[in-house]
Amino acid sequence: MYSKKTPQLLFFAFLFFLGIFSFIANTSSSKDIVVETEQLLPEQLEEIPVNLVVHYPKKATTKVRSKLDSLLKRIHKRHDFHGAVLVAKNKKIVYQNQIGTADFKKKTLLNKESVFQLASVSKQFTAAAIMLLKQRNQLKLTDTVNTYFPNFPYKAVTIKTLLNHTGGLPKYFWIAEHKWQQKKAPSNNEMMELLTTSNVQRFFKPGRNFDYSNTGYFVLASIVEKISGTSFSSFLKQNIFEPLQMKNSYVYSFENDSIRDNQLDGYRLYRGWRHVKIPSTVNDAIVGDKNVYTTAEDLFKWTQGLHSGNLLTKKSLALMFTKGETIYGRKVPYGFGFRIDNKDKNSIYHYGKWNGFSTGLTTYLEDDLVVIVLEHTSYNALKSLNRKIKKIVTNNFSV
Repeated sequence: MYSKKTPQLLFFAFLFFLGIFSFIANTSSSKDIVVETEQLLPEQLEEIPVNLVVHYPKKATTKVRSKLDSLLKRIHKRHDFHGAVLVAKNKKIVYQNQIGTADFKKKTLLNKESVFQLASVSKQFTAAAIMLLKQRNQLKLTDTVNTYFPNFPYKAVTIKTLLNHTGGLPKYFWIAEHKWQQKKAPSNNEMMELLTTSNVQRFFKPGRNFDYSNTGYFVLASIVEKISGTSFSSFLKQNIFEPLQMKNSYVYSFENDSIRDNQLDGYRLYRGWRHVKIPSTVNDAIVGDKNVYTTAEDLFKWTQGLHSGNLLTKKSLALMFTKGETIYGRKVPYGFGFRIDNKDKNSIYHYGKWNGFSTGLTTYLEDDLVVIVLEHTSYNALKSLNRKIKKIVTNNFSV
């Protein structure tokens, strides 16, 4: 039956269902926004668990410790290895030891608190700092350097291309060595100015190729300083080192900071018998591409904290551990701060070499195995040593 009230009833019914639909849509949209931002605020960083260092019982590791001790003694004697090794399986330490000399003039020995320069292993801390700022919505990976440094001479270079070494920037080493006129090594700010005025051509337009770039990572550290309003050193201390209780870790800039307790120098072997301290260079004050100092145990805390999901979200970690690619779709062997090897037990790793320091941090994701090697007398066989350590642990230790 049809009446005059029917159109009015239909109209009100339409408004009722429209309201319900709008409520559901808005609710769904809000949930999407929460998932998309996935923020970790600074105050949340204090909640990171502190029990990051756990050792297996000695009885369970007797055999593997004996094998690794023998390996360390052998490379110390034959190849002048002076450094520290830490191996962890299933998030527990299987082996931790050091061998050799800390200070050749004072004839002091390395110990658990000896602090090594990480060289290029430092880059993963720079990448993590960038991702923390991204999680807080303070930057986007698509932002260009010019967003933060308007006079930067190389246009269209995004944060993402800097992270995976596809930015095409020139080498700051060369610029500092040929364009810097002062005796004191340039800081990050001074090097950014020098890049602006040096008129050095870039290697290629952003995204076209892969070229491992220390320049890109010092620029990233400079962006962290610009956004945070604090030094790169302070940012890492407040947002990474302190939350993870990395008490023996810091950023050190030559000529700008004082030497800390247990901080090592880099050496080389002169004429096969005498260790000579490697002098500083014009490139030593730059941070972001190098100059994080830490111990083997603190570096293990870093791996634990990073993979826990409490420092960075799973979404951020997935980006960091994924190979980048060029604008032509060609994969590059680098994520954000990590080299990626999908063939070898899905490993993420990085090696570093600077002024006598040789460093390596490898995580075999499928095996849940971490291998850390830190050395300070120009040891040249780190990759081979890493493989030997992995083989010994695989063959002589089981949980």
